[in-house]
Amino acid sequence: MLSFTYKEIIMETLNTAHPVIEQCNHIPQLLNIKDVGSYTGLSRSTIYEMVNEKSDRYDPTFPKKVQLTQVRVVWVASEIAEWINNKIAKRST
Repeated sequence: MLSFTYKEIIMETLNTAHPVIEQCNHIPQLLNIKDVGSYTGLSRSTIYEMVNEKSDRYDPTFPKKVQLTQVRVVWVASEIAEWINNKIAKRST
């Protein structure tokens, strides 16, 4: 049985979708809100609540967003993968 981490799956998906970035693997992979929701299974509103320090759903372990422009935010793929893997690791404790 093959076993892959979410980080490996995310990185493989990104590299397949973006072959130019594969050649420049030192460039961090960025995920938009739709992709973060897809990988985590969380809704847009839940993600934004998790990064809002004033929210009851605030999660200080959730990766910080990166503000690209005034209206565009993204997340670093490796940080999202690490967060997912940490959640998986905690379930067995």
